[in-house]
Amino acid sequence: DAFTTQLIDAEQALYAPFFGTLGVTAAMAFTAAGSAYGTAKTGTAIASMAVARPDLVMKSLIPVIMAGIVSIYGLVIAVVLSGKVQPGGTQAYTINHAFSQFAGGLVCGLCGLGAGY
Repeated sequence: DAFTTQLIDAEQALYAPFFGTLGVTAAMAFTAAGSAYGTAKTGTAIASMAVARPDLVMKSLIPVIMAGIVSIYGLVIAVVLSGKVQPGGTQAYTINHAFSQFAGGLVCGLCGLGAGY
């Protein structure tokens, strides 16, 4: 009937890839920002550690490495999500898929931002 046809057309929105791509962007941008913030904070801590206790400098490099790993998680999620983004208006890629990818990218990105903080 006509209502079912309208509902199916609404699910297959042409703007769906925008939200899928926004999830990819959120995963990459927020984790990179968290990684940069974490690296900056630990970099200043290492600089002050090198003055006070030069023998502990090598042990204090571990937080810098961990802050860099945060952005790698975002990169992996961004690559996985970007492989699933398809053109809008198709039956295989609905608005629900796009919003799911947006939410997944946002969750990963904000968790990476929090971890870097």
